[in-house]
Amino acid sequence: MNGPSHVPQPIPYQGSKRQIAPAILEHLPPRVPRLVEPFAGSAAISIAAASRRLAERLWINDAHRPLIDLWREIIHRPHELAEKYAHLWNDQLGRERAYFDDVRERFNLSHEPSDFLYLLARCVKAAIRYNANGQFNNTPDNRRKGARPLEMRRRIRDASALLRARTGLSAWDYKKVLSNCGPQDVIYMDPPYQGVCRKRDHRYLPKVDHEEFCDELAALNDRNTMFIVSYDGRTGTKTYGRPLPNSLGLARLEIRAGRSTQATLLGRSEVTYESLYISPALAHSIQRDGGSNDCQLTLW
Repeated sequence: MNGPSHVPQPIPYQGSKRQIAPAILEHLPPRVPRLVEPFAGSAAISIAAASRRLAERLWINDAHRPLIDLWREIIHRPHELAEKYAHLWNDQLGRERAYFDDVRERFNLSHEPSDFLYLLARCVKAAIRYNANGQFNNTPDNRRKGARPLEMRRRIRDASALLRARTGLSAWDYKKVLSNCGPQDVIYMDPPYQGVCRKRDHRYLPKVDHEEFCDELAALNDRNTMFIVSYDGRTGTKTYGRPLPNSLGLARLEIRAGRSTQATLLGRSEVTYESLYISPALAHSIQRDGGSNDCQLTLW
């Protein structure tokens, strides 16, 4: 199985599951009619699944419409988007800081997808942050200019080739997405304000209420719908996020996500683990189809 470095990712998104996607995909059945990401962000799981031919169709959803508009350009107009990005990247040279501010101001008026891609390629930690007035307000990382045009063109081209003709896009509330899923779907969810990446600033999304989210998962169980949830985790002995309740009957696993960067900076050697919850319907499907689990996971 190819590692994450072989999977194209045009959106450098903070908190992306790109590095641990192979471990997550080990828990999909051998045949997935449709893979659904209600909180897609960089759609790392969808892209990884497409690169491995694990899903016949994909549904990428995110409540942040500019992000879905960007995905639409990546998938359906890759050449045009790559050309616009190249123009922005080359035009910034020699005045990168002021140019970033100009593009940010323009994006807040027009929400142009190519401007958004440029901002994400250059901003600190590739984090989508908005102020109280709904304006993108993250600042540039002045140590880098963003991916070079040829590299970004390759990422866009390869992602488009993987996703085109098999991917549906929407900017719906996650509950609407879940209500349109059934027993033939596998849903992967990485909701905001949880997990070891809880410091992500998702101000473009309404906070996902824990109790309401649990009710939605219970409804999926009632409909025998297969799903996986990334929700909480730990670094060393420090835990992040509220675990999902035992009453949902989910298998709770933890995936080794690597060494904590923050702990390393403080002179400590601590490993970060992320929790993964497997629904009863998905666990039954994997067992029925003879699926195996070869990745290093620990049942809590």
